Amino acid sequence: MAKKKKTSNEVETPQVSKTQGIIIGVVLTILSILFLAPIVIVLINSFKSKLYISSEPFKLPTAETFVGLTNYTDGAVKIGFFQSFGWSLFITVFAVGVIVLFTAMTAWVITRIKSKFTSLLYYFFVFAMIVPFQMVMFTMTFIANRLHLDNPIGIIVIYLGFGSGLSVFMFSGFVKAVPVAMEEAAMIDGCNPIQTFFNIVFPMLKPTAITVAILNAMWVWNDYLLPYLILGTEYKTIPIAIQYLRGGYGSVDMGAMMAMLVLAIVPIIIFYLTCQKYIIKGVVAGAVKG
Repeated sequence: MAKKKKTSNEVETPQVSKTQGIIIGVVLTILSILFLAPIVIVLINSFKSKLYISSEPFKLPTAETFVGLTNYTDGAVKIGFFQSFGWSLFITVFAVGVIVLFTAMTAWVITRIKSKFTSLLYYFFVFAMIVPFQMVMFTMTFIANRLHLDNPIGIIVIYLGFGSGLSVFMFSGFVKAVPVAMEEAAMIDGCNPIQTFFNIVFPMLKPTAITVAILNAMWVWNDYLLPYLILGTEYKTIPIAIQYLRGGYGSVDMGAMMAMLVLAIVPIIIFYLTCQKYIIKGVVAGAVKG
């Protein structure tokens, strides 16, 4: 039989041997265990008496060390968990929503309008990604206080500023893949730019929008330094509230702290698992085409 000739459009896919597959699987398993181990340790110790956490941190709870949900109830009462949860939820939801909406619109305008100004603006957003927060935090705190942004509404505006760099970068890469002909057809049918964006462009940005939402939600929800500098102790978010369990002079309620850490990470894990199927697609689309 004559061998079939390969056409110019056929691309050979690299073959992974069985040995290589086993090695990769072992390495990924080890990395997964290393990443999950701290979370498992915190979860185990959240059900143990604080007297045994320091002496037996890696042991499973026994009949002697198990305290049930006592750490959870005590910790929730001590730090006012539900009030802090409400502030964290409010700030995270609205900050992420504002970031996704405004950065998507900004990326669309920057990508579609070709000018020196939009190109310069795009590079400003990219440059903002590499500026450390510690470099600007004192100046930012002073300006936020003068502009009366030191409240839950004002910090949303600040999060928009800090989160816009990466978000605009990712959206810009994906917008380039959206056919311009679809937008032109919508405008011919009578849509104005706002209608074109919300009816045609934004629905097509769903994978990247969800990816941006996941990344920013994890950042805002777990952020300690920015809320502490801006809001202080008047509007305590969960990370700020949890650190009050340290007590004074080394007096730490480790049981309650472990329990509150578990409650703090549960919402963001649920959110991530719900939307994680979009994150790879969104990151690849935003980075490769950008």
